[in-house]
Amino acid sequence: MAGHSKFKNIMHRKGAQDKKRSNLFSKLSREITVAAKMGTPDPDMNPRLRLAVNNAKAQSMPKDNIQRAIDKASAADGDSYEEVRYEGYGPGGSAIIVEALTDNRNRTATNVRTCFSKNGGNLGTEGSVVHGFERVGLIEYPVSAGDEDTILEAAIEAGADDVESEMGEDGGHSIWTSAESLHEVAGALEKALGEAENVKLAWKPNLTVEMDEKSAGTLLKLVDALDDDDDVQTVWGNYDISDDIMEKLGD
Repeated sequence: MAGHSKFKNIMHRKGAQDKKRSNLFSKLSREITVAAKMGTPDPDMNPRLRLAVNNAKAQSMPKDNIQRAIDKASAADGDSYEEVRYEGYGPGGSAIIVEALTDNRNRTATNVRTCFSKNGGNLGTEGSVVHGFERVGLIEYPVSAGDEDTILEAAIEAGADDVESEMGEDGGHSIWTSAESLHEVAGALEKALGEAENVKLAWKPNLTVEMDEKSAGTLLKLVDALDDDDDVQTVWGNYDISDDIMEKLGD
């Protein structure tokens, strides 16, 4: 079980989505609708929907919004979304995976390609970078959930594979599981630690690439541009940015 790690900036800048509440709610709603359409509209009987609803609640999404998103799944004229994954290369030799839910593949592909090309990157072909990542489960808790020993003990008891803790005001705890055991481990941790901030499937890099200041600045613009796209749900990368460089960039 691992200890301290700069896991926050491996995926995306902490707080980037918190500044864009309406955009965040739109993405959460879309995930809820897709999850409800793929299974039953009952969260108790649909693990993916339950995770989507819990994540929405963790972001203080109103109950009415959540219910409307579920209801859209059974509406005759409701939008039909499909899951799409894009892979590409960012500044400084970084590898990026973009997950999207879209009702128009051509629009989304064009937008994602534009984000890469305008921010020092290149969109690759399917399978071009995914081999450098592992598909795993990720459960995130705030620092207030407990100290490192408390979280580690709870994670071991729940059957997690790894823990990364970063204490301090902007820190948190990331608990990694196998993709298959995500729901089971999340349920056990909820009993021990309360509701998590995020529970989701993730792409965890096998190796990370250290970014210099110039590459980091361009890379973060790329990540922000992708996050701003309505169709993009999550952005994952194998980059690591030091605390010193993050401070210089004003994050």
